[in-house]
Order: sequence, then C-alpha cells, then structure tokens
Amino acid sequence: MSDNLHPQGQNPMSAEELEAAAAANQSQLEAELAELKAKNADLADQYLRAKAEAENARRRADDEVAKARKFGVESFAESLLPVIDSLDAALSIQNASPEQLREGSDATLRQLVSALERNKVLAINPAAGDKFDPHHHQAISAVPAAQDPNTVVAVLQKGYAIADRVLRPALVTVAAAQ
Repeated sequence: MSDNLHPQGQNPMSAEELEAAAAANQSQLEAELAELKAKNADLADQYLRAKAEAENARRRADDEVAKARKFGVESFAESLLPVIDSLDAALSIQNASPEQLREGSDATLRQLVSALERNKVLAINPAAGDKFDPHHHQAISAVPAAQDPNTVVAVLQKGYAIADRVLRPALVTVAAAQ
C-alpha cells in the first residue's frame, strides 16, 4: 500500500479540498441557521398574533358578559311598564267604586302574570291531592286529611320558578300519615 492512499484505497483529500469542503459545509450550516432563524421569527410572530387574538376574544367576551349583566333585565323591565301604567291610572281615579277597583286590580294582575310568563317566570301552584315535591314545595304543616299521605292539602302561598330554577317554593300544608 502506498502512503498517499487512504486506508480504504482512496486518495486522501488535499488541504485545499478539505478547506473548500469545510467552507461549503459552513455555508450550508449558515444557510440552515438563517432559515431556522427566519422560521423561528415567523413562528414567534404567529404566536404573538394568536396570543393577541385570544386576548381580544377574551376581552370581547368579558364585555358581552358585562353588557348582558347590565342590560339583562331590560326586557323584563319593559314588560312591567304597562303594569305600572295601569296602577298609575287606577290610583289617579279619585272616586272609584269598589267594583271599579276590583276590575282594575284583576286586569292589572293579569298584565303582571302575563309579563312574568313572557319572561319565563311561572307560578308553582299545586292542586290539592298533588304529590308533595320538596324541590318545588315547602311544607308548613302536616294535617290529618282524607287523602294520601305526603300530598298537598292546601296552598298557603304560590311559589315561582324562572326557567327550571325555583325562585320561591310554594308554601303548602300536606296530608299527614295516619
């Protein structure tokens, strides 16, 4: 074997060739580094934009929630205005007869009930004999009655629910177990 042959039988690279290969490799690495830096800058920019977009969306959602809280009762209040007008009109009559007062009160109550129903506020008014429901009724007392135990005997005060949430349970007396 000759001295200038590589152990695998190839000629070794000259110093200039090694230098040129190293320079080419260096130039390729620098190009890759520049490309990676550009990608990194692009990704950082995309990240900052996405973060800002998420922050803006969160801020808009918070604003919407604040407006909903602030103006959520607006529709409800608007539906009560005719009731107030009716009461004002009734109170402005100086010499109203008891019949007129009763008729006006009944009409105003119907308006109020209608306004509540439009806003999903419904009365809880169980009939006598309905099964006692502790989620919608509050038992004030248990009385002996000729009906099944744990059933409503009388309603002392209506309850109210909005959607499916009880605002106030109906106050009832229930039939005692005999």
